[in-house]
Amino acid sequence: MLTKKNISIYLAILFHASGLVGILYTPHKKWFISNTPLNLLLMAVLLIWNQQKPNKGFLYFILICFATGMITEIIGVNTGILFGNYSYGTMMGIRWMGVPLLIGVNWFVIVFCCLVFMEKMHHWVKTKYLTEHMPPPPVTLETLSVIVDGAILATAFDWLMEPIAMELGFWQWEGQTVPALNYACWFLISCALIAASRKLSFHKYNPFAVQLLVIQTFFFLALRIFLK
Repeated sequence: MLTKKNISIYLAILFHASGLVGILYTPHKKWFISNTPLNLLLMAVLLIWNQQKPNKGFLYFILICFATGMITEIIGVNTGILFGNYSYGTMMGIRWMGVPLLIGVNWFVIVFCCLVFMEKMHHWVKTKYLTEHMPPPPVTLETLSVIVDGAILATAFDWLMEPIAMELGFWQWEGQTVPALNYACWFLISCALIAASRKLSFHKYNPFAVQLLVIQTFFFLALRIFLK
């Protein structure tokens, strides 16, 4: 059946599989790498397309993720105070104050996918409690768990992505070593963004977000294993 979800999953698999094969096994590696921004932008559009009943709250969340990502990255690139000492290459398109605009989009995609994943996990846990006639966890504990677990997941995804991004020339770290500060900032900023999402009224269920997270995880994992 040609639903939004199925079309989006098909396109995501097609683009990521093509990119994986192109980068690993063809002489046109640079061409596939140069089209990574198109892939990322398409995935963001598909996420928005699949969002159930998009409203102002959802739009605000997109803008908050984009703005927060850009501002923190601009501070990081130009001062080294946040994340550490690093710089972006030219592979990701138009830059503003040293940071590609697509990095703001990337923050939205990663944080939103991790948020939806954790919301879905917690819904499953709550259903399990109710099925077994047990009192559900306190709302405060549930909220804290979604925020912290979602931020851990986003940080873990960044850890998976970092060496591949350096290898492909998207950005470079001073000394070719990713500092612990980078992951600390990823965790704290992700916590703040997910906490903000809990204050905004929009559907936290997106039928494509979890699938995209899985597809991208396998994509970067395969590159980490096979890219020489």
